[in-house]
Amino acid sequence: MLRARWGVIAAILSARAGSIEARVEFSDAPEESGPALAYPELTGPIAVGDRVLVNTTAVHLRLGTGGLHFIMAVDRGEPSLPPPGPGHIMKLRYTPLQQAVLTAEERATAGELALPEELGGTPVVAAELHSQVAAVAAGIRATAPAARIAFVMPDAAALPLALSHLIPRLREAGLIHTTLTCGQAFGGDLEAVSVPSALVAAKAAGADVILIAQGPGNAGTGTPLGFSGIAQADWLNAAHSLGGVPVAALRLSFADARPRHQGVSHHSLTVLGRFTLCPSVVAVPLLPDPLARQIGSQLAMLPARHTIEMHDGEPALALLASLGVAVTTMGRSVEAERAFFLAAGAAGVAAARRLG
Repeated sequence: MLRARWGVIAAILSARAGSIEARVEFSDAPEESGPALAYPELTGPIAVGDRVLVNTTAVHLRLGTGGLHFIMAVDRGEPSLPPPGPGHIMKLRYTPLQQAVLTAEERATAGELALPEELGGTPVVAAELHSQVAAVAAGIRATAPAARIAFVMPDAAALPLALSHLIPRLREAGLIHTTLTCGQAFGGDLEAVSVPSALVAAKAAGADVILIAQGPGNAGTGTPLGFSGIAQADWLNAAHSLGGVPVAALRLSFADARPRHQGVSHHSLTVLGRFTLCPSVVAVPLLPDPLARQIGSQLAMLPARHTIEMHDGEPALALLASLGVAVTTMGRSVEAERAFFLAAGAAGVAAARRLG
């Protein structure tokens, strides 16, 4: 059930492309006062002193990534929203915040963008978690410094790309060239209706390598099939069907206390073992024994159609460090979760080595 209450903006804390973080105070519940995120495309601009309607559900539930307030509306006579654009495809469909966007498909129909029907061997790295994106991109660029990388964000987790703190930093560092959002996700340089359309649109935008992953806010339940990252299999299958080279980034951990995520996460084993129906490259980082033996024994149960490759993920982490891009996953640093980030880097290296 949605929880909402009226509050007042006390301070603007930060701003980045597409979003503003503010402190909101609630006179009737001061203990819930705190940071709140606004998307000006949906709410119009915000300012100190504005009375705002705030969704407080996530803070009430003490969630992780989504654990902050979200501003739903500003109490003013007439909403000051950006002028409508030329698009006709609705995102956030059939909700009070539905909006029209101009999609790559519409641009193709109008003759403004030539969408290929296939990927022609373009490597597509599919990663489950948003926190893997930086190391994958760095692995690509450490191996192929001139490679242009497109990031595709489907709608499995966060819908607004503007929620991501990571993507603006990767763009500033020169690691991401183009962003695309598909399905109900929105806010990319290009919008698309479906994952396959987003992949060929990335190709049309000049990508040498395509990186697809959830936005922030992966959902998991502890059950075998109840996790949003299971969509990784769909992305790998789509890449293969379009004539790309599907590369799977493994989710590894030796710091996660939950047994189901120790070594190779059950998420990766489920995705690759049961739902990825096409041959895929599975990138494995170089690790010391006995960690390598544990990973090898877990991957031995995967179908023979997959190609398991060993790659050194260290250059990816070295590049991130040299660029000053600090990354974490579930609050854990590279030092605490080295295998996790090495696996992501190895997937980037595997993809880059497919380039001519």
